[in-house]
Amino acid sequence: MMLRRFCVRAGQCGRYFSGKSSDDLFDAIAELNKELEMVFGEPPSTTQATSIMPQMLDQEAKIAPPNTPENPHGLTHIGAKGEAQMVDVSAKDITKRTALASGKVILGKKAFDLVSANRLEKGDVLSVAKIAGIVGAKQTSNLIPLCHNINLSHVHIDLALNPDDYSVDITGEAATTGKTGVEMEALTAVTIAGLTVYDMCKAASKDIQITDVRLERKTGGKSGDWSRDD
Repeated sequence: MMLRRFCVRAGQCGRYFSGKSSDDLFDAIAELNKELEMVFGEPPSTTQATSIMPQMLDQEAKIAPPNTPENPHGLTHIGAKGEAQMVDVSAKDITKRTALASGKVILGKKAFDLVSANRLEKGDVLSVAKIAGIVGAKQTSNLIPLCHNINLSHVHIDLALNPDDYSVDITGEAATTGKTGVEMEALTAVTIAGLTVYDMCKAASKDIQITDVRLERKTGGKSGDWSRDD
C-alpha cells in the first residue's frame, strides 16, 4: 500500500515538470519527502535532495514553451499566440499618407446600355455609386474590425463607362495626415461603389461581376511609397 502511494506521489511530482512553476515543484517535493519519511522512518538526505534540484529545474526549463516573437509571420494583426489584435500605432510618426485603389464592374451589354442611357428605375447609377463610395471610405473602421478610425482629409471616387467590355471602371483615392495608412479606405471606397452599381443594376441582369479590386499605389508611412507599376 505504501509503495503504491509512493508511486502515485512520484507520478504527481513528474507532472509538475511539464505544467507548473518552480514554487509548485518545491511543494510537490516536500509532500514526496513526507511520504518517504513514512515509508523509511526518516526523511531523505537534504544534500541528496538539493543536488537533484538543478537537474529538475533544468528539465522544467527545457519543457517550458519557448518565447514566441510578437509577429512570427510578419503579420501585425496577429499576436504572439496567434490571436487577432489591433496594431498599436502610438509610436509611429505623423506623415501625409495617400492610397489609390481600382476595381471593375462588368455589367453585360443590356445593363450597360441602360446605364449609359440613364434609363434604370433607380436613377443615375454613377452619381449614386460615387456618393456611396465616399460614405464607404468614411465608414471603413466600422466595417473592418481591426482598422483604425482615421480622420480622412480627402476622398475621391471616379466611375467611367467602358464600352470595350461593357463595364464600369472605378478608382478611389483617400488621403490623411496621421500615423497609419489609408489603403483600406481606398479599397473600401471602390468596393462599396461597385456594390452600389450592382444593386442599382441587378434588376436588369443577374450576371453582373465585381472584379479586380486592388491597390494601385500608396505613399507615406514607414514602408515608404509603393506602386503596382514599379
